Amino acid sequence: MLETLFLMDPWVIATFIGASILLYLTPGADMMFVIASGIAGGPKSGLAATAGVILGVAFQVILAAAGLALLIAASPIALDVIRYAGAAYLAWLAWHSWRSSSAPDTRKGRADLWRAFRRGLVTNLLNPKVILFILAFLPQFVDPAIGPEWQQILILGIIFAIGGFIADGLIGIFAGLAADKVRKSTQTMNKLSAVIFGALAARLAWN
Repeated sequence: MLETLFLMDPWVIATFIGASILLYLTPGADMMFVIASGIAGGPKSGLAATAGVILGVAFQVILAAAGLALLIAASPIALDVIRYAGAAYLAWLAWHSWRSSSAPDTRKGRADLWRAFRRGLVTNLLNPKVILFILAFLPQFVDPAIGPEWQQILILGIIFAIGGFIADGLIGIFAGLAADKVRKSTQTMNKLSAVIFGALAARLAWN
């Protein structure tokens, strides 16, 4: 795969990185989920949620490289099942956050970081828009003449995932730090994260 990387046009990679940066700065479901996680559990939870989200992205990039994503995207029923499952999961997170009364600083143990990571992973995997996005975005920068397309998709996916982890990780940390400064408003923070989760659920279910 290194040989394929060296054959790829540096300008194409640079253009891809530039386009990716613009996408990182565009508010989306993953960014809002990371922000909500940071608000609910502090900076460590925001970072853990980011790691889960990016692992989900990596998995879907692998699916795209293997061609399985094309089969999923070609089945409206499969996409609907994934979409409604994701919406239901986000709605459950919204309900859980709305009812929660614990303060952010009491939820930074390993178990809770693992929970934030797991939620980020599941939320990403249950969002069919990620599959469609990867299928629409990455192939634009692939040149069949220089090597196997699946290798180029993996390379671009790795670059995209690394950049996404840095961007969303920083956002999650900052959201957590901001929440830590207003710990006395625990109920407000929990309800704010619940509103974000709920909005994401509605957006996923009706779009």
